[in-house]
Amino acid sequence: MSEDEQADFDEEIQEERFYTIPLAKKGFELTPRWKRSKKAIKVVREFLERHMKPEGEVYISQDVNERIWENGIKNPPRKVRVRVTKSIDGIVRAYLA
Repeated sequence: MSEDEQADFDEEIQEERFYTIPLAKKGFELTPRWKRSKKAIKVVREFLERHMKPEGEVYISQDVNERIWENGIKNPPRKVRVRVTKSIDGIVRAYLA
């Protein structure tokens, strides 16, 4: 994480975890090809809500978003590795690991 990103989020971190999120297990074969990257973002958000139990918002960083969308809307990666932090306020943020 760059110094600018660190300066933006000077909140106290309660916990930090690393996850490999399996995107392909959520029925990409059944999803139309032109909706797959959109669905992958939703899968990441649902995964983080289930595992981190946020009291506030779930934020996905620009790097994670670009990693999912780098091959276009039709071909997202089958899994993505993220570093997830949870602040004392209950806000969850996901960064590329």
